[in-house]
Amino acid sequence: MAGIFAKIKNAYTLFQSVDLEKLDALSKKVDLKKIVDSVAGLDETQLSGLMKMLGTPHKKKELPPINGDFYHLGDAALNDEDRALQLKVRAFLEKEVKPLVNDYWLKAEFPFELIPKIAELNICGLTYQGYGCPGKSNLMEGMLAMEMARVDTSMSTFFGVQSGLAMGSIYLLGSEAQKQEWLPAMQQMKIIGAFGLTEPEVGSAAAGGLTTTAKRKGNKWVLNGQKKWIGNATFSDVTIIWARDVDDNEVKGFLVRKGNKGISVEKMQDKMALRIVQNGLITLTDCEVDEEDRLQNANSFKDTAKVLRMTRAGVAWQAVGCARGAYESALAYTRIRKQFGKPIASFQLIQNHLVEMLSNLTAMQTLCFRLSQLQDQGLLTDEHASLAKVFCSLRTRDVVSRAREVMGGNGILLEYDVARFVADAEAIYSYEGTKEINSLIVGRAITGFSAFV
Repeated sequence: MAGIFAKIKNAYTLFQSVDLEKLDALSKKVDLKKIVDSVAGLDETQLSGLMKMLGTPHKKKELPPINGDFYHLGDAALNDEDRALQLKVRAFLEKEVKPLVNDYWLKAEFPFELIPKIAELNICGLTYQGYGCPGKSNLMEGMLAMEMARVDTSMSTFFGVQSGLAMGSIYLLGSEAQKQEWLPAMQQMKIIGAFGLTEPEVGSAAAGGLTTTAKRKGNKWVLNGQKKWIGNATFSDVTIIWARDVDDNEVKGFLVRKGNKGISVEKMQDKMALRIVQNGLITLTDCEVDEEDRLQNANSFKDTAKVLRMTRAGVAWQAVGCARGAYESALAYTRIRKQFGKPIASFQLIQNHLVEMLSNLTAMQTLCFRLSQLQDQGLLTDEHASLAKVFCSLRTRDVVSRAREVMGGNGILLEYDVARFVADAEAIYSYEGTKEINSLIVGRAITGFSAFV
């Protein structure tokens, strides 16, 4: 009898805790008897799991920070002053550059309003000593190249032409008078430079096949020929033109000033990559240059190669930045994009793609880190720079491809940034020496045999 009263009491308690209206509404949607029978058949572990699922909603999950520097190279490698500069540049890029780049990239125009703001960062000619330059390490320069490319590879390329190729040619190969005339103003970005080596029919064969000619006539040189793919050329104040001396067949460099007679520049159109970079087709027609504007220490292509060796390391860092920007954008997207009721970042196949991307990115970073160390120690060789260019530009292609893949259809929309990284990675893959040419440079070093034609 006591058992019956206990059951009645429990039933009464149960009815008090149940909202009968909700129960009635539920009974019209589902088979309550089947649900009760199913729940009754659960063991204690299963019941516990069910109650947790039905319990108080979980607090919003705190996710780890999005950081492509998985091995903390920035923290470990830089002193406090340089680390602060890196973060200052990153903050500038996030605030001033990132909001603009997609619009300018789409229009294939350059945001000239950013030049004075970049100049205020005091990072142009970062590694050079004197002439108003900061005199920082090559490692620091590489990391800043990465920071720029992490937001936009076009802006990184613009800066690399100015600070590396143009200023570097003068710094490495100019006379003291030329350095004094050009470098301080270029460091402050009051003067913008360009670097004219590649030609319409001559890319990889520049070492011995330049068709642009230079003929000395008294105290002047007369230049004739064309240059193609020349970044900054449409608005540069000075362009370094590399030409073959018809008398000794050696490559020499010339400082061609804006407004110089005999030089014309046509903007290249319809590019699919680096659309913010203003590439020009330069035509030189009996262009006269004074002897004092010839780079006084550029007497053969071996001298030109000194500039390329220095800047090729920077391009490897740009590849790292492009890959990092794509990886971080894709990771952020997968954490907010939901399918089947869950963020796609929680799916195994998505995580596999992300880890593959991070693995490539981390390998690239550590390789470039060591490359810059060699450069700071004065041990950098052509093959060191070429190996980094080969590996990083190739792996960047893989990273941006996976970033686009995990984003599905949205991966081809400019608003999500990854489409821009995918396109720009193709330019990085080709410029500053193709994969094949850089591979032959490394191959020559490790075998002792030259496979160049």
